[in-house]
Amino acid sequence: MGLLGMLIQVIWVGVILSATMAAAAIAFPIALPKCPDICGNVKIPYPYGTTKGCYLNDTAILGYYFINCTTNANGQPQPMIGDFNVTSISTEEGEIGIQMFNSLDCYDESGAPLENKSSSVTLPSFTVSATKNKFVAIGCDTFAFLNGDLNGEDFTIGCLSSCQNIRNVVNGTCSGIGCCEIKIPEGLKNVDFRAYSFSSKHKEVWKFNPCSFAFFIQEDKFNFSSGYLASLRNNRTLPMVLNWTVGNKTCKVARNRPNYICGANTTCSDLNNGSGYRCKCKDGYEGNPYLKQGCQDIDECDDAKELNNCTSHPHQYCVNKLGSYHCSCMKGYHSDGEACVPNKSSLAIILTIGIGVGLLVLLVGGSWIYWGLKKRKLIKLKEKFFQQNGGLLLQQKLSSHSGSMETARIYSAEELEKATNSYNESRILGQGGYGTVYRGILPNNKVIAIKKSKIGSEHQVEQFINEITILTQIIHRNVVKLLGCCLETEVPLLVYEFITNGTLSNHIHDKGRSFLLSWEKRLKIAAEIAGALAYLHSATSVPIIHRDVKTANILLDDNFTTKVSDFGASRLIPLDQTELNTLVQGTFGYMDPEYFHTSQLTEKSDVYSFGVVLAELLTGRMAFSFDMPESDRNLAKCFVSAVKDDRLFQILEDHIVNEGNIKLLKEVANIAKSCLCVRGEDRPSMKEVAMELEGLVIVEKHPWGNINVNTEEIENLLNAPTQSFNIDVSTNCSSSTNTR
Repeated sequence: MGLLGMLIQVIWVGVILSATMAAAAIAFPIALPKCPDICGNVKIPYPYGTTKGCYLNDTAILGYYFINCTTNANGQPQPMIGDFNVTSISTEEGEIGIQMFNSLDCYDESGAPLENKSSSVTLPSFTVSATKNKFVAIGCDTFAFLNGDLNGEDFTIGCLSSCQNIRNVVNGTCSGIGCCEIKIPEGLKNVDFRAYSFSSKHKEVWKFNPCSFAFFIQEDKFNFSSGYLASLRNNRTLPMVLNWTVGNKTCKVARNRPNYICGANTTCSDLNNGSGYRCKCKDGYEGNPYLKQGCQDIDECDDAKELNNCTSHPHQYCVNKLGSYHCSCMKGYHSDGEACVPNKSSLAIILTIGIGVGLLVLLVGGSWIYWGLKKRKLIKLKEKFFQQNGGLLLQQKLSSHSGSMETARIYSAEELEKATNSYNESRILGQGGYGTVYRGILPNNKVIAIKKSKIGSEHQVEQFINEITILTQIIHRNVVKLLGCCLETEVPLLVYEFITNGTLSNHIHDKGRSFLLSWEKRLKIAAEIAGALAYLHSATSVPIIHRDVKTANILLDDNFTTKVSDFGASRLIPLDQTELNTLVQGTFGYMDPEYFHTSQLTEKSDVYSFGVVLAELLTGRMAFSFDMPESDRNLAKCFVSAVKDDRLFQILEDHIVNEGNIKLLKEVANIAKSCLCVRGEDRPSMKEVAMELEGLVIVEKHPWGNINVNTEEIENLLNAPTQSFNIDVSTNCSSSTNTR
């Protein structure tokens, strides 16, 4: 090798070493910018923090992340969480170490009590680590109880420790003679425990054991000794480990929420009991996975870290890459598949490089031509779809309505594909008979919902475009807002505002969430749905029949405000018509029986479906369930029968009934029963239903006196027309008085 070649090699190695040393000098941050990351000798990583703005404080995420950095008796900084000293915080394991108080029960020589102290950990967002701790009781006249919350249920366990003489106590053995221990179940939280004398108040063993002790302790820091029988009275705190997670949602649910905090280059894992999630760096990365920038690449080529095996082979050096590394041969050597061997000939190298460059040029040129032709074909295909889906017609209508449709726009296929990460399965929010809905994020970080429609027949294009132009004109706080569409794909894509809190169906039928829906919230939700449907029926320029009203199509935001969604089956009714003859579509259990038998779609079809939704809100039952007896499978029939037979309170959701709202419940049940009349002409209009429910909402908020407020008073409150309807529980739908 010539002098020039050696010089180049030395320079090359120097560059690599410099880059490696620079990378090694970078310290990965663990806290938010400009936030303290240490208190005393304990590192404080985010989501924990010691000052406002430095810890996770999102009201939608359950957790306790504030660390109080105080001063201890020695004048040194001491981190505390609640009443406990913090000794360590781990983001990798999701653990926090604390000094836990023990419980003791002490007596004097005569058996008179001297000191009795219980202990507890009541931090509801933490669980006791089942792998790192154990529960121990110590004493020769001792038993201890441990109480806690395990999977939402009370949990109690205890153990007994006894001995007559200290000679029988064996050091290092905790088997019931002077010491007993209990394995802790996973998921235990909100614990309290206490030690007691078992029989003689320690009179028989007082000389060497005047107290009973009980405590949690970190398993690898405990080895029983007979000296503990007396000395533990001076040891008031012992090391213990708690588990922590972020929030109480699973990874699948949390990823679709704006407050998801796992950063870049991380993975998300669920807790075994399904409560909360943890973030972890991917292989080849390290740092704090809860920060926005996430985890950073590990430099495996740093010799100090010894994370590669390149130097174990001659003539090789390490080349770092994101998340990994590879070994490369030094200059003048090449790989034969197993090792680096010297080059045989420079001419062979030149020929090889020349052939390689030529092939590369051919490959790049051929690829450029191929991709150019493919792009041109794609552009033509997009133009075809745009025209086929009525794009020109939509542009004309958007222009003619520009004054009232300022927010409506036509999105490109690339915009929506990028927003959904190429329609990745992890972005799916829901699937139905009329399309799939994806969660999308625009470049300005605005979250949207994108629906891939299944409508594709050419004869429906003009009607589809009319529907888009009508929906973009809807300005109602309880209807999901249509932001625009994309017509460059084979089937149209609709873009809606993103609603954060899921569907009404999930809140009603998920037993863990249904208790959050109080009676007041349910009445407000019912009134908002009715108001939105009444608006669609009577306040838009062309009446709209939703045709698929159900709890799965009712969304809720974080304030439980209602948003009616999914207009895939909706139909526009010309002003000179009151009904449409259509192919029967809808959801079993919610479908209007009259529409099912006649194919005549009217506004009263939505009224029937709303009646089923109202019955769901009152009973918490599914619209149709094969798990029920045959007579009770159809909620609508079962509900009407219960109201007629004066059995209403047998089927209502238990937790919404109280002495103060019984009359209101009957009023709402009457409205639901009236909506569920088999004949459409016997049902009230949505406008009438909305008026009645709004009146009941006002009565609920301002109960001036008798709940039996007549309809004239409600109408005066609402400044509404004098039309009304009255319902009697004892009458059939056909005989109820309906003035329309």
